[in-house]
Amino acid sequence: MKKLLLLSFCLCSLLSINAQDQASVEDGLLSVNILTPGVEYEYGLTSSTTLDLRLGSAFAYWKNTYFGENFGIYPILGIQYRYYYNLEKRLDKGKNLKNNSANYIALSGAVQSGKPIIGNLEYNEAYFGAVGPVWGLQRYYNSGFKLDLNLGAGYSFNESGESYFSLLIGIRLGWLLSN
Repeated sequence: MKKLLLLSFCLCSLLSINAQDQASVEDGLLSVNILTPGVEYEYGLTSSTTLDLRLGSAFAYWKNTYFGENFGIYPILGIQYRYYYNLEKRLDKGKNLKNNSANYIALSGAVQSGKPIIGNLEYNEAYFGAVGPVWGLQRYYNSGFKLDLNLGAGYSFNESGESYFSLLIGIRLGWLLSN
């Protein structure tokens, strides 16, 4: 029995040491965003891909001479299929990989309401959507602070069937809740 426990301990230790030498995404990261309030969950699919789901908010501001200043805070649902392409390079340079701190390319999609939760800027459309490729970087720091930036171009659409080209910009600041 003692030999079996010792063998199990050695095997687990070896696997743990080996896992730290391999570049791989982490699974099950739950974070909260403060810049655009919301929650985000990143689920590992393979050693270099994840599915990132976000339920949060978006902000809009508009000013003109007839209607004055208007703003709105809207609910938004976002999803990204991410491929982290520089994990090995970061590992070789001794840089932090913890909590998927790396650069990625992703297919991004989002749907946003046209009716604000807070504010007076109300759109004629009930919803807007966008989908397209983005390049991004995500960094987690020792304190749990998170920085996630992404930029791309995409196809946007609304309830009326109108579609147009748009920039896709994501800036998220927040904290890791659990992993």
